[in-house]
Amino acid sequence: MTLLENYTLIAHYFPALNMAQTTQFKALEDCYTYWNARINLISRKDFPHLYLRHVLHSLSIAKLISFKANSTILDVGTGGGFPGIPLAIFFPDTHFVLVDSIAKKMRAVKDIVQQLGLKNVTPLTMRVAQLPDKYDFVVGRAVTGLHRVYGWVGDKIKQKSQHALPNGILYLQGGPVAVPLEQLGLACDVYPIRTFFQAPFFQTKNIAHLYDGR
Repeated sequence: MTLLENYTLIAHYFPALNMAQTTQFKALEDCYTYWNARINLISRKDFPHLYLRHVLHSLSIAKLISFKANSTILDVGTGGGFPGIPLAIFFPDTHFVLVDSIAKKMRAVKDIVQQLGLKNVTPLTMRVAQLPDKYDFVVGRAVTGLHRVYGWVGDKIKQKSQHALPNGILYLQGGPVAVPLEQLGLACDVYPIRTFFQAPFFQTKNIAHLYDGR
């Protein structure tokens, strides 16, 4: 099956990818075609748009921030591996921990990570509350409300920042942030993804950056 939007969409927006990254991004089609025929990682209606709505959407975070080598990123509720897997390909010197409590999805994620040869990814089947470590950033995509995500991971973010943006949550979502987060002592900056990518799909999509505003 040929996807409607294939790897060339990624190459268009990220022309400086090296050979290893190019190979890995191209391999996503076969990996997800195999697993999606067995479990519902991505809806069948959405699957032909794998590269636009899932891979490129995940990579919008790479347009906002460049994760430094040896920093640690937690992908909470990773589901089928988004945004963690595309970001791990893009930032091979950054370590990503992909967490979800749904075992069958994590079996697929672990296999995809192995097939791609991603040495900078640790997939874990557990609830995020069980994690003992702290991270520079937490990333996520449409898991639940942003305030609930903060309730899960607010205590798992390192205090000391080493990036241009303060440590916090980078959350892919549609529409505005509805919860008055200032009541939690938090700041939230919202970045429209349409400033990075021109496809109509991104017109209402944003990256919300939630961090300690005190």
